[in-house]
Parts: sequence; structure tokens; C-alpha cells
Amino acid sequence: MNYRLGVLGGMGPQATNTFYQFVIDRTDARSDQEHVNALILSDSDMPDRTAAILGGEQDREAVYRRLLDDARLLERAGCTCIAVPCNTSHFFLDRVQDHVGIPIIHMIRETARLLASQGLRRPGILATDGTIQTGLYQKEFSAVGIQAVIPSPQTQKLVMSLIYDDVKAGRDGDPQKFADIHRDLLAQGCDCGVLACTELSVFADKHHLPPFYTDAMAVLAQRAVEACHKPLRHIFIK
Repeated sequence: MNYRLGVLGGMGPQATNTFYQFVIDRTDARSDQEHVNALILSDSDMPDRTAAILGGEQDREAVYRRLLDDARLLERAGCTCIAVPCNTSHFFLDRVQDHVGIPIIHMIRETARLLASQGLRRPGILATDGTIQTGLYQKEFSAVGIQAVIPSPQTQKLVMSLIYDDVKAGRDGDPQKFADIHRDLLAQGCDCGVLACTELSVFADKHHLPPFYTDAMAVLAQRAVEACHKPLRHIFIK
């Protein structure tokens, strides 16, 4: 069977670029032909997911319809699975999955399973307001016996600033903001942290972060390589 990864990206474009690099880095390939066959759709016109979730039903429906159209486009193009490197969009993905015939790799569920397998029980979730307020991580983590912790209101403002004012604006990100965020998670007794926004994955790609943090997009990248039946580099997650 010819496996092909469909990447439903553009949310944001730099995060999609970083995700594809993650896929390359996690594939044990020695030639072009040994890499994952992928089709990348960078739909940068996708409405903002946080704004849609926190807005009205009409805004939510617009994002859902566009995600569904994009997923169907990737399916028609011969993709055998889909990865969506955007945490907030997972609010819509179970509904999208009901209407496409190929699997959508669920980044949040895969991350929850990984942390549970590592015996971690109190992760701090660094994500957009939309992801936090809809309880996407809280729900999936609770299902595997993990208590997700969210930042304090003031710290959540720093998280959003790092995502929107820094990374989405084309900047590398302010390490001092992240240091303040990290202190808040430690003060709340977290035993690990989750980078639950792909812009934070971009930040982590440019700044050295401690092993305290699990990058949900890195989990998604490895699962995408596995779904395409390519050999993994041994240095990454189990």
C-alpha cells in the first residue's frame, strides 16, 4: 500500500513548517524515497480558531466547514491519514472525522496516552484561550486518569502574548515570558508541562527548554511517521 500523509496546516504557517521538519527528523531515512510521502495543505486563510470558539455558532460553523473541505480535499488527493498541527482546531476534529473516510491522528489523545504511559499525573497545559476554555486537554487527560492544570489568569495572558504577539507575529519569542510561565506551573505542583499550542512548538524549536516539557506537536509528528509505516529514529518517544 502507498501511504501518504495529509497535513492540514496553515494554522499558523510557521507551525506547519516546523511540523514537517519534525516529521523529517523523526524518520530514519537515508534517501528521498525512504521519507514520508506527504501532501501539505497550508490554508492560511482559515479563520482564527480561538476567536471562532469563543464567538458565536456561525463563527464555529465556518471553521468546521473549512476544516471539513480541506480534509476532503486531502482524502481525494490520495492521502491515507491526516495530521492537523493546530491544537485549538481539535475542538472540531471529531465532527470532521465523522465525514471523512481516512483517520485523523488526534494530537491531544496521543499526548494523553503518552503521559499516562510515563506515569505523569499533573501536567500544566500551555495553550490558547480557546483550547483552555473548551477543556480539550482537560477532557482527554481526565479520560486516562491525569489531572490537567491550567495557568493562573495572569500567566495565561503571558501564554497568549507569547503565541500571538511573538510567534504568530514572526518573532522568536521572549524567553522571560516563558520563564514566568514555567514558575507558575512549578508553583501549582505540576510534574510536567505540555506545549499544547503549535506556536509554542515553534518557540521550543528556537529556545532550549528543559525535559519537563512534552511537545504535543512532536508527539503528532512521530505518530504520523508511524501511520505511514516508515522507520523511526530511535531517539524519540515510545
